[in-house]
Amino acid sequence: MGSVTGEETRKDQKDHRHRVLVNRSLTLENIKCYGFDMDYTLAVYKSPEYEALGFELLRDRLVSIGYPHELLRYNYDPSFPTRGLVYDTTYGNLVKVDTHGNILVCCHGFKHLRGDEASVFYPNGFIQRDNTDRFYILNTMFNLSESYLYACLVDFFTMCSRYKNFETGFQHGDLFMSYRSMFQDVRDAMDYVHDTGSLKERTLKDLDKYVVKDPRIPVLLSRIKEEAKVFLATNSDYAYTEAIMKYLLETPQGSKATNPKQSWRSFFDLVVVDTKKPLFFAEGTVLRQVDTHTGKLRIGTYTGDLQHGTVYSGGSSDIVCDLLDVRGKQILYVGDHIFGDILKSKKRQGWMTFLVVPDLAKELQVWTDKIHMFEELKNLDIFLADLYRHLDSSNRESPDITSIKRKMKTVTFGMEMCYGKMGSLLRCGSTKTLFASQLLRYADLYAASCLNLLNYPFSYLFRAPPILMPHESFVESPPLDCFDFSVTNHVLRKPQQDAATVNKI
Repeated sequence: MGSVTGEETRKDQKDHRHRVLVNRSLTLENIKCYGFDMDYTLAVYKSPEYEALGFELLRDRLVSIGYPHELLRYNYDPSFPTRGLVYDTTYGNLVKVDTHGNILVCCHGFKHLRGDEASVFYPNGFIQRDNTDRFYILNTMFNLSESYLYACLVDFFTMCSRYKNFETGFQHGDLFMSYRSMFQDVRDAMDYVHDTGSLKERTLKDLDKYVVKDPRIPVLLSRIKEEAKVFLATNSDYAYTEAIMKYLLETPQGSKATNPKQSWRSFFDLVVVDTKKPLFFAEGTVLRQVDTHTGKLRIGTYTGDLQHGTVYSGGSSDIVCDLLDVRGKQILYVGDHIFGDILKSKKRQGWMTFLVVPDLAKELQVWTDKIHMFEELKNLDIFLADLYRHLDSSNRESPDITSIKRKMKTVTFGMEMCYGKMGSLLRCGSTKTLFASQLLRYADLYAASCLNLLNYPFSYLFRAPPILMPHESFVESPPLDCFDFSVTNHVLRKPQQDAATVNKI
């Protein structure tokens, strides 16, 4: 067996952004159908321009319904929010938690709360995240502008001399502005922006500014269609989907391509708009045909066979399976929404799942640059464990770990600030976030872009690395010379190597 050279290591680090990462083993050869979401999956929006536009529309909507005009001085700061934060509608805090609800980071407006300050609100350092009446999870890319707006509102009312601060909101005369009412106003503003189409309208007016036009998208879809069926399932309406997909897939006039007039719909065996996910993965809605000339829906429920080139509206994941004659693990669904796309398709249909994590590119860059900080944290953890290693119930005195814990907090905070003011999407020091735990649980594959699939043949075996349980990790592995390699030509990997390395077998 050959060793990995320094040059190969550098190349491996260089290519990691183009990898597909594996949580559960999956063979592409067994996939008979690929499904794609559109927004933030095939259609990648430019950051931070798109989030800034969303923030501007939300902020202006609040001012238009009566919020103070001073809010207009706030502009979107991409260094503050990260996805996966939880908004506390009782106290107005933005918190980052782990899978069990333990608080990792807590902010009130733009102020980071220390442990003793956060304990005033959360005495146990814990939230009941399944209490959806109080805690709202901001998981999607669309939530980034919303997260920042909550911080701006709390910051403004806290600092404004006209308002008196209370535990659950702000008082001005006979008006009480509670954090819950602010939350409802922001959610209503978000619905207004989407329902009126103002965000889509502004996007379509300047596609070059807000949407990434990548020539590899039609290449990927064409190659997939040679091997399997392909469908598009998006919550967007037909008019917006038509405009975006034309921009991404149809060759511009004057191009030297061999087929300059190929319709975007020809890249798919089935197109479904207005899916209303996650309802799409449950009982769904009425399936209707879309008149592609007028954009209007035809009356009645469509009950016929699949018609290629036809666009449908509504329906359900069951109907998609029936129309394409595929089931369960024969389908790989690619989307960016951990709940609406990945969790529901996995739990309801048993589909294989591919989560697109656009922010993973930044996460990987920081992780690569600051890996020495994580190594320092790991060494501190090992040193901490060694202090207790040989103690038993006869010991009456505990080791003094004050300085070690302080150092661990300092290193953790330093790592967090490298990602942004609310830290990493996926971890806080050595602790995984709620978002990371959901990604590990529900996404079979994940990557920064669905275009990473271009780097693999469609017969590829994505092999998940073996993960030892705590009781198994105590048992030492036998030396390699105990194995007989004469019957196999498989490449062996060291267990401690990361998933990205294991994938490239």
